[in-house]
Amino acid sequence: MDQAALYQAIIEKLTKVIDPETGADVIRMQLVQNIRIDIKGKVTYTFRPSSPLCPIAAPLAVMIIQAIGEVEGVTRQGITVVDYVEADKLNEIFQAVLES
Repeated sequence: MDQAALYQAIIEKLTKVIDPETGADVIRMQLVQNIRIDIKGKVTYTFRPSSPLCPIAAPLAVMIIQAIGEVEGVTRQGITVVDYVEADKLNEIFQAVLES
Protein backbone atom coordinates (compact mmCIF):
# COMPACT_ATOMS: atom_id res chain seq x y z
CA MET A 1 0.00 0.00 0.00
CA ASP A 2 1.42 3.39 -0.92
CA GLN A 3 1.71 6.18 1.62
CA ALA A 4 -1.28 8.14 0.30
CA ALA A 5 -3.55 5.10 0.51
CA LEU A 6 -2.19 4.25 3.95
CA TYR A 7 -2.84 7.81 5.11
CA GLN A 8 -6.44 7.62 3.87
CA ALA A 9 -6.95 4.25 5.59
CA ILE A 10 -5.65 5.73 8.87
CA ILE A 11 -7.94 8.76 8.59
CA GLU A 12 -10.91 6.52 7.85
CA LYS A 13 -10.12 4.33 10.87
CA LEU A 14 -9.72 7.36 13.14
CA THR A 15 -13.14 8.70 12.15
CA LYS A 16 -14.50 5.70 14.06
CA VAL A 17 -12.69 6.69 17.28
CA ILE A 18 -15.29 8.70 19.17
CA ASP A 19 -14.59 11.03 22.08
CA PRO A 20 -17.15 9.81 24.63
CA GLU A 21 -17.52 13.27 26.16
CA THR A 22 -18.50 14.99 22.91
CA GLY A 23 -19.73 12.18 20.69
CA ALA A 24 -17.51 13.50 17.88
CA ASP A 25 -14.70 11.61 16.20
CA VAL A 26 -11.06 12.48 16.86
CA ILE A 27 -10.48 13.65 13.28
CA ARG A 28 -13.41 16.05 13.25
CA MET A 29 -12.26 17.39 16.63
CA GLN A 30 -8.70 17.72 15.27
CA LEU A 31 -7.28 15.77 18.23
CA VAL A 32 -4.89 13.82 15.98
CA GLN A 33 -2.57 15.97 13.92
CA ASN A 34 0.72 15.90 12.00
CA ILE A 35 0.29 12.35 10.74
CA ARG A 36 3.45 11.24 9.00
CA ILE A 37 4.21 7.88 7.42
CA ASP A 38 7.70 6.74 6.52
CA ILE A 39 8.51 4.34 3.71
CA LYS A 40 8.61 1.39 6.12
CA GLY A 41 5.07 2.03 7.40
CA LYS A 42 5.93 3.73 10.70
CA VAL A 43 3.24 6.27 11.56
CA THR A 44 4.02 9.22 13.81
CA TYR A 45 1.44 11.74 14.97
CA THR A 46 0.49 14.27 17.59
CA PHE A 47 -2.40 13.81 20.00
CA ARG A 48 -3.80 16.99 21.51
CA PRO A 49 -6.54 16.26 24.08
CA SER A 50 -9.55 18.55 24.01
CA SER A 51 -8.36 20.31 27.17
CA PRO A 52 -5.19 20.37 29.29
CA LEU A 53 -7.12 18.59 32.06
CA CYS A 54 -9.03 16.15 29.85
CA PRO A 55 -10.09 13.31 32.17
CA ILE A 56 -10.08 10.73 29.38
CA ALA A 57 -6.84 11.70 27.62
CA ALA A 58 -5.03 8.44 28.38
CA PRO A 59 -7.88 6.08 27.42
CA LEU A 60 -8.57 8.11 24.29
CA ALA A 61 -4.88 7.95 23.31
CA VAL A 62 -4.99 4.17 23.77
CA MET A 63 -8.06 3.97 21.52
CA ILE A 64 -6.20 6.00 18.87
CA ILE A 65 -3.12 3.76 19.12
CA GLN A 66 -5.27 0.63 18.82
CA ALA A 67 -7.19 2.00 15.82
CA ILE A 68 -4.04 2.95 13.92
CA GLY A 69 -2.47 -0.39 14.81
CA GLU A 70 -5.36 -2.17 13.11
CA VAL A 71 -4.67 -0.51 9.75
CA GLU A 72 -3.00 -2.90 7.33
CA GLY A 73 0.41 -1.59 6.36
CA VAL A 74 1.18 0.16 9.65
CA THR A 75 4.36 -1.40 11.01
CA ARG A 76 5.09 0.83 14.02
CA GLN A 77 3.77 3.95 15.72
CA GLY A 78 5.00 7.01 17.52
CA ILE A 79 2.58 9.23 19.42
CA THR A 80 3.40 12.60 20.96
CA VAL A 81 0.92 14.00 23.47
CA VAL A 82 0.88 17.82 23.67
CA ASP A 83 -0.99 20.52 25.57
CA TYR A 84 -1.93 18.20 28.43
CA VAL A 85 -0.89 18.47 32.09
CA GLU A 86 0.44 14.90 32.17
CA ALA A 87 1.88 14.95 28.63
CA ASP A 88 5.43 14.10 29.72
CA LYS A 89 4.27 11.10 31.72
CA LEU A 90 2.01 9.82 28.93
CA ASN A 91 4.73 10.29 26.31
CA GLU A 92 7.16 8.29 28.44
CA ILE A 93 4.64 5.46 28.91
CA PHE A 94 3.57 5.32 25.27
CA GLN A 95 7.15 5.46 24.01
CA ALA A 96 8.10 2.52 26.22
CA VAL A 97 5.05 0.50 25.16
CA LEU A 98 5.29 1.24 21.45
CA GLU A 99 9.02 0.56 21.24
CA SER A 100 8.88 -2.75 23.07
